[in-house]
Amino acid sequence: MKYSIYVCLIGFILDLIIGDPHWLYHPIRLIGKLITYTEKMVRRCFPKTKSGERIAGIVLAIIVMFVSTGIPLGILVVCYKVNSYLGIVIESIFCYQLLATKSLKVESMKVYKELKTGDIEKARYAVSMIVGRDTKSLDAIGITKAAVETVAENTSDGSIAPLIAIIIGGAPLGFLYKSINTMDSMIGYKNEKYSNLGRFAAKLDDVVNYIPARFSAYMMIVSAFILRMDGKNAYKIYRRDRYKHASPNSAHTESVCAGALRIQLAGDAYYFGKLHKKEYIGDCLREVEIEDIVRANRLLYMCAILSFALLLGVKLVIIMCIM
Repeated sequence: MKYSIYVCLIGFILDLIIGDPHWLYHPIRLIGKLITYTEKMVRRCFPKTKSGERIAGIVLAIIVMFVSTGIPLGILVVCYKVNSYLGIVIESIFCYQLLATKSLKVESMKVYKELKTGDIEKARYAVSMIVGRDTKSLDAIGITKAAVETVAENTSDGSIAPLIAIIIGGAPLGFLYKSINTMDSMIGYKNEKYSNLGRFAAKLDDVVNYIPARFSAYMMIVSAFILRMDGKNAYKIYRRDRYKHASPNSAHTESVCAGALRIQLAGDAYYFGKLHKKEYIGDCLREVEIEDIVRANRLLYMCAILSFALLLGVKLVIIMCIM
């Protein structure tokens, strides 16, 4: 609590300025490797039945959450005992690495740049790095929609949700959130391989993102008004389409973005060669265009800055009341 304001502020600013340089090994990759290793372990230890795989999934989640949170917590305890400034530096770096605002913008803008040059193959490859769907058959409009949808959806998962976690509980709570979110992205699929093993992780992700998704949506609506986009339509589409997704959380910011930009997102998509039927989100008041990627990123940044200012303000008030 004593240094939490400083580490949150430094981490947030570092993320907006630096992002995730490729030369720096990211801790989320370590969590990913931990998930892969633990999955192999629990699959060997539990029977390959429906109940066996579900129990294995619960054990996997507990191990991953414990290790992913415990190690950073242990490092910080030691650092703060050695020197307060060392603790602040290390925790600030942890907080910075838990946020993905700039990296989301950077990766989506790679898609934008390839589309601007007219190289569809490179644009397909660039968008395949940030989406889970099949991209080989996407045209320029499909690629643009995929990039916009990813920025919109990950405004909550990649930026606001971890921001809420670190402001409440510092880097350790941030790592707990990211371990859950990473498990969902790796094993939370409703397919033959993970429908049972990944069920607990997927449900857990739905729970921890319930409030952040809705908070992010309202912050994005306010951002739309500030940026002079269609804020009224953003709210209208949000109220109408926020549950038009298999996940109870994913369509919240996506529906706001569709409304603010006055475009239609979502619809059918292929995953691992299989067609998945999806409802459309938003109204086709105009055609999707490449510049919508830039507009979605403007919404992302404004939403992140507004959310950070509000959350930090609330935390300051709480600290002052406690003192």
